[in-house]
Amino acid sequence: MMTDSQKWWWLISAAALMLLLYLLAPVLTPFFAAALLAYLGDPVVDRLETRGMQRTTAVVLVFLSLLLLIVVLVAVVVPLLQQELVSFARRLPEYIAWLQDVVLPWIQKLFPPDWVVLDVEHLKLVVDEHWRQAGGAAAEFAGGILQSGMTLFGWLANLVLIPVLTFYLLRDWDVLMARLLELIPRRHEALAVRLGQECDQVLGAFVRGQLAVMLALSVVYALGLLLVGIEGALLIGVTAGLLSFVPYLGFSLGIIIAGVTALVQFQDLLHILLVLAVFGFGQMLESAVLTPYLLGDRIGLHPVAVIFAVMAGGQLFGFVGILLALPTAAVMVVLLRYAHTRYRDSQLYAGGGQG
Repeated sequence: MMTDSQKWWWLISAAALMLLLYLLAPVLTPFFAAALLAYLGDPVVDRLETRGMQRTTAVVLVFLSLLLLIVVLVAVVVPLLQQELVSFARRLPEYIAWLQDVVLPWIQKLFPPDWVVLDVEHLKLVVDEHWRQAGGAAAEFAGGILQSGMTLFGWLANLVLIPVLTFYLLRDWDVLMARLLELIPRRHEALAVRLGQECDQVLGAFVRGQLAVMLALSVVYALGLLLVGIEGALLIGVTAGLLSFVPYLGFSLGIIIAGVTALVQFQDLLHILLVLAVFGFGQMLESAVLTPYLLGDRIGLHPVAVIFAVMAGGQLFGFVGILLALPTAAVMVVLLRYAHTRYRDSQLYAGGGQG
């Protein structure tokens, strides 16, 4: 049993670590990104080692494979998404015109005129002004980046740091884990190893499984919307798939945007039903096939807990917090399960301590 002073020491240490993470959050992104890539690649390296390949050779092979995959994805997906954004910006006046000619008269038939106050011409001016401002701000921002050597250097340093850190973390991953294990008091070693293995199973199921689910749903949504003929299908499908790590967020946002786009583009009920069919098929595929086989029941995160973890992580630590939110929550599930088991086995729960 820990003494009161030891408990206070652990509490103060945890608070100091949280404060340090909060203060260093702006510079931790490349380190966390590299750690994530190394964590994903380490099992593959271990398998290659068991087949007789040296650790360094296996690390180089896995590292080059990860780097090639990222480069191909960036080179293929980013230009396509940029093209669809430009196409959406060009068709924005058509959407506003449809709002004026179709939606507004329909609303005015349903509600009294005093209830509906919508100046579409003013809306056009506002949208046009904001698009111009956005373009000017983007140009000014780009010029500022080019003029600010330190900002440009910081971005380039992060881009260079991520692969370098990934390589070294991947090469020394087992050594780092062994060093961490050596820091644990010997009397708690067995418990720490058991909890660490459970956390690794949960994290492995979440990180690898969730990435696979997001990628699969992105492909399903994008291909389905392309077959339906929706403009911006790639942008809508990829966005909906990537946001699927938050329960029902990607599905809801994708079906709303794709449904409105189909209504403006085709102005019939058939294509709206086809959009519903695409997202319904994706949701059914996720719940019946992807989640059971790729994620399983090992994570055990309730949808409310997932949404809270993402919002809390983003509020506290920004983008780094969003990256760490669900992995941290998954580890907390393991620790809470252990605490729950200890509590159920305690005299406090059994009532044996009452006189």
